[in-house]
Amino acid sequence: MSDKKPKRPHFVFTLLVEVGRKSGDGLPDGASGAALMCYASGVDEDEAVRETVAVLKTADLNVLEVTGYGSLEEREAEGHDIDPEERKLMARALRENSVVVAQTTVFREGEDD
Repeated sequence: MSDKKPKRPHFVFTLLVEVGRKSGDGLPDGASGAALMCYASGVDEDEAVRETVAVLKTADLNVLEVTGYGSLEEREAEGHDIDPEERKLMARALRENSVVVAQTTVFREGEDD
């Protein structure tokens, strides 16, 4: 008799993570922070958020806020337009049970528009 629990299915979630400055964070000089678009695997969105925050903290990033946009299936049901490149990155996150940072937007204080 096995004590192993059945493996729960994983989903991939789209998360927008805002980070502030921290020594050693790797952000460019003059940046005040950044927004990271991430795809993260998890059995639910809470787990995906926890894993994403943990991974980003190991990269010396100062996580300020995480906004969840749901799983691929939820986003499709809401009518989101998901391009093929985005789907490839989501599939990679699911396949590798990992966090994929798909895009980084650096914030700069006092820039002229």
